[in-house]
Parts: sequence; C-alpha cells; structure tokens
Amino acid sequence: MADLLLELFSEEIPARMQKRASEDLKKLVTDGLVEAGLTYESAGAFVTPRRLALSVVGLTDRSPDLREERKGPRVDAPEKAIDGFCRGAGVSRDQLEVRDEKKGQVYYALIEKPGRAAGEIIAEVVPNVVRNFPWSKSMRWGSGTLRWVRPLHSILCILHDAEGAEVVPFDVDGIVSGNTTRGHRFHAPDVIKVHSFDDYAGKLAAAHVVLDSASRADTIWNDATNGAFAQGLDVVEDKGLLAEVAGLVEWPVVLMGDIAEDFLGLPPEVLQTSMKEHQKFFSVRNPKTDRIEKFVTVANRETADQGATILAGNQKVLFARLSDAKFFWENDLRIAETCGAQWVEKLQNVTFHNKLGSQAERIERIAALAREIAPVVGADADAAEEAARFAKADLSSEMVYEFPELQGLMGRYYAAAAGKSDAVAAAAQEHYSPLGPSDDVPSAPVSVAVALADKIDTLTGFWAIDEKPTGSKDPFALRRAALGVIRLVLENGVRTSVGTVIAFGLSQNGASQPTSNDPDDYSGLDRNVDLSNFFHDRLKVYLRDQGISHDVIDACLAMPNNDDFTLLVKRAEALQGFVKSDDGTNLLQGYKRANNILSQAEAKDGVEYSYGADVKYADSDEERALFAALDTAEGAITPAMEAEDFGAAMTAMAGLRGPIDGFFEAVQVNADSEVVRRNRLNLLSRIRTVMGQVADFSKIEG
Repeated sequence: MADLLLELFSEEIPARMQKRASEDLKKLVTDGLVEAGLTYESAGAFVTPRRLALSVVGLTDRSPDLREERKGPRVDAPEKAIDGFCRGAGVSRDQLEVRDEKKGQVYYALIEKPGRAAGEIIAEVVPNVVRNFPWSKSMRWGSGTLRWVRPLHSILCILHDAEGAEVVPFDVDGIVSGNTTRGHRFHAPDVIKVHSFDDYAGKLAAAHVVLDSASRADTIWNDATNGAFAQGLDVVEDKGLLAEVAGLVEWPVVLMGDIAEDFLGLPPEVLQTSMKEHQKFFSVRNPKTDRIEKFVTVANRETADQGATILAGNQKVLFARLSDAKFFWENDLRIAETCGAQWVEKLQNVTFHNKLGSQAERIERIAALAREIAPVVGADADAAEEAARFAKADLSSEMVYEFPELQGLMGRYYAAAAGKSDAVAAAAQEHYSPLGPSDDVPSAPVSVAVALADKIDTLTGFWAIDEKPTGSKDPFALRRAALGVIRLVLENGVRTSVGTVIAFGLSQNGASQPTSNDPDDYSGLDRNVDLSNFFHDRLKVYLRDQGISHDVIDACLAMPNNDDFTLLVKRAEALQGFVKSDDGTNLLQGYKRANNILSQAEAKDGVEYSYGADVKYADSDEERALFAALDTAEGAITPAMEAEDFGAAMTAMAGLRGPIDGFFEAVQVNADSEVVRRNRLNLLSRIRTVMGQVADFSKIEG
C-alpha cells in the first residue's frame, strides 16, 4: 500500500469558494479511484488561499483482475446484433463461446480485464478531475484551454511508501506533474521538494504556510482574543468572518488598531457592519461601555515594524469608510426626528411587486392586518398600527441603502430618535423575525402583531396573484414566511383562527370574492383553502422536527378547529404520548378492528350503523362491560374536550382498552340474530364516535 499526495497550486482562490472546493476535490478524486478498483483507508483535504491539497492514506497498489462472463444473442441472431454484442464486450467473433440452452445455442463472451497499477489509474483520474472541476466561476488564461478559478501554476502528485516516493506522471494543458511546491508568497517563494505528506506539511510550516484552515482560524481567534483581553476588551464573535479571514491568509498575523474618536458615537452595529463588509475587520468591544472602540485586522505577513505600516494604511482607509457611515447616520437622524415622513413618502415610489403595488401600499395593508391581529395577541391596536406604519420607514434611509442587512435594526434607532414608544421601536426591528428555524421569535405583543401582519400579507399577497411555491422553487421565501407565522403563533401561545386572518389578508389584496361566474375561476374561498393547506403542510414539517409522527398530525388535522394551531399542537402532543404508551398501542388495535368490521358491514349492507345500540340486547358480561365503559368514557371525554384538557381525555380513553379487548375475545359481532348483529355493529360505532371526539384514529398507522 502507498499514500497519495496531491496539490493544485494556483493564484489566490476566493475565500468563499475554498471549503466547497476542498470537499469537491476529495470526493471527485476518491470516487474516481474507487470506481477504477482501488481502495483506501482514509482521505483528508486541505485548502489555503493558493493551494488545494489532498492526502489519501492506505491506497492499494493496483486494481484487482476482473473476469466477467456476459451472455449474448442466439447464434442465429442477425449479424448486426452479434457484431454489436462483440463491440460492447470488447471481443472478436472468434473469441465468443457457444453454449446450448433450452431455446437454442447462445453466444457467451468471457471478458478478462487485468488489474492496473495505482499510478496508472491516478494519472487518468486526476487530470480528468482538474479539467472538469466544478468551480462556480472559472477563467482561462494565456493560450491554453484549461479553466480554473484562478491561473493554475503547478501540480504536485506523488505516491509514497516506506521505500520512497515517486511522481505520478501526467500533463494537464502543459502543466506537468511533479514533486515540488512553493511556500509563502513573500516569506518563502522558492521551490520546495517534498517526498511525503508529513514532509510536505512540515516544510510548508517552515515556509510560513499553515496548511489547515481550522488551525489558521484558531490562531487568529486566540491571538485576537488574548490581545483584547490584555486591554480589558472583548472581540465580537463572528464565525462567518473568522472562516472568511482564515481563507485570505496563509500565515496569519493579528494586528489591533484604534478607531478614531470621531466615530465612537456611532451605533456599535454600524461600526461592526461597516468594518466587516468593507475591510474584513473584527470589532473589539469595551464591556464597560458596550462601545466598539478598536478593530482587529489579519495580515498575511510579518514585517520589521511589527505591522505598524499595515495598521496605518488600514486606519486611513477605515477613517474614510466610517466618515461615510457617520454622514449617513447624522443625516438619517435629522429625518427620523420628523417621524420619518420623508422616508414613508419615498416608499410610494418603491415597487414591492408589479402586481402588488408599492411598499407604501403594502404598509397600508400591514397596518390594517396588525390592527386586526392586535387584540388576539394582547397588543394595543393603535400601537400595533403605528408600529406597522413606521416599521418599513428605514428602507428609505441612507444607512440601510448602504447596508441592507441593517434594516430593522436602524428602524429601532430611528424610532427612538423620533420619540416613538419602546414597543413601536422594538417592533421596527423585531417584525422581520423569525427569519429562520434557529432565529429568535419576538414575544412583545406589538412586535408579534406586526411580525404576523408582515408575513401574512406576504403570503396572502402572492397567493392572490397565484405566485405560489412550486417544487424546489420558492423565489419569494413563502415557505419561510409560513414557518415564521407558525412559530410566532405557537411559541407565543396565540389562540386564533388562522383561516380567519388569511381571509382578511386576502381581502386586503383584493382576493376575497370570485371575479367571474366561471367554475374554474380561482376564487377567494379557493385561495383561502389552498393557503390553509399550505400552512398545514408547513406545520407537518415543523411538528415532525419536534418528534410528532405524520399520522398523528393527520389524525389531529382531521378534527374541527384545525386552523387554531396552538390547540392543534396541544392535541397532537397529547395524542403522540398516548399512542406510544401500552394502553394507546393496544387501544388503537381495538379501534382498528372495530372500524374495519364496521366499515365492511356498512359496505355490505348499504347502511350506516351509527345509532341505536341498546344494552338490553347484550347477552354477555363482556358486552355489557363495554356499554358501561363507553358511557363512562364519553362522560369524561366530552367535558375534557370542551375544557381542552387533552390529558384527561386520553386518560379516559385508556379505560376503554380492557373492555374492548374483552369484548372481541368473548363476542362474535356477526351473530345469527340480525337484531343482535345490528346492535353490536352500532356498539362498534359508539367506539368510533367516542374516540373520534379526540382524534381521527383511522389515520393513525400501526
């Protein structure tokens, strides 16, 4: 066995592409080797700004010999069929073997493929991977035809074992494989010869290249946090920025600089966003004042002046960037102090969607929805409407134009500057939430009202113009909006008919009534049902992630008030626990047996057995016991369901397990007496009716 070391050395690879590229290299090369018959023990991929590297350990020396017997056409088949078989099998006519079978003589081909050396296979696989590498963007350079993310300079490809190393020879568009690489662009640019992975990694480290991206990230974070701690400061954590910066340098050198006093009064989020987006700087916070007072930058080289010149240049550029941010901030504050009327007016000229009007028109719809929803979530209707009218105002601000990711957050600052209440200011920021499954859900009533209104207007608006998600396509993030509504409702315990709110939203978007007498017209009622079904599908996904099985969800969705999501989930959680218990499992079997017998009898007799079971026709103790148990269960389940005490309803239902089991063990439903038979079928119907108050058990599997 031997180990393979591969390195593709190029100009700087964009940081955002590096992780995916290293994963692709590992998968494509190892898949190619395995497909060709080689096996290996382990593989690891590495990436720096200038190189993709792969180490494959324990690679077999050669692929196995293969012997395949392939059946062909009959001997009397057309000549073209026989010739085609020969071509496919890679044999000549005289190499075919004739065998007698039941339907006559048949040709067989014996195909033998000798194994190949690992080096020969690698020399085919690697060039193919390089030529067809799946970069999201690539380029050509010089006079060659090869496309790569940036000009590719060299390829290192060696097989090494205890006896030594050898180059795997091949050529890719004039780039000949070898056993050399180069170190850091400035500190060690000369050629380095290597003979194993350990030798490669060690020599790169000596040449100021940290091969492992995780190690570079750890170095950056440790040096930055230690330097900040020494000054009583904290580095603001940003894992995305850390990964990006680790992809910009091969030899990270952490430097900390000062932010000019002129800018310390800017909101910390503005400083952090500006420095991150424009300069890739980390923000350094003073925990005593909560202000961003310094920054951390990461250089790619050591300098004789310990980075002083680098810092001076960075601070000069940062001063210009923050001067712009300060101008935006101060100008926006002047407008905010007039309650942002100028911003709202501008939104009249900003199109939300060509079929749904401007942002200003959308704000009117959201304000009406927020007012409608406010009482349900315990919010003041006037405050909810006011918050909805101001929540989108910052979209016209210069700061949000420059940094769109600050929308909402700047709205909160501007609402405070305009003298708005804390509830209105909070809603300006929080109404976008939740943006994803891990995002926090707002709990302040005004924020909840506006957040629900915002998402429901989005959904009903696009449903009104028939722009629904299809398959994997969801350009307007409507699935995310529906999940946001679900989480807002459930995590705040909101009790409301979502269908009623949908109807109001559709009416706001002009889709409350049919537009013609055409039976195929997509009316407001149809849209309501369709959107309600969409919510139910999203709810199923959400609940499955919470551990509730799909059949339990279906059993609860089949019940009345299924658009009261809080009630539905409360029922589903109780039912999930019940059907997993011993009582629930056995009772479910009894229910299914009763339901099957009853359904078959109703289909055969053409009648519905749903009324008239009378205990006076019972002729066994087990039958009378079931009558009594059903009376007891119904007496407990009915008030429990009215009180929404699903736990009590499940407990009452559990009491039916023994009597139902006893009934089926002792009683034959299809008795000779037609009167007794009908009475027993009606008794089974009572089982279905009593249990059906809790859920539709016919939809539960098992």
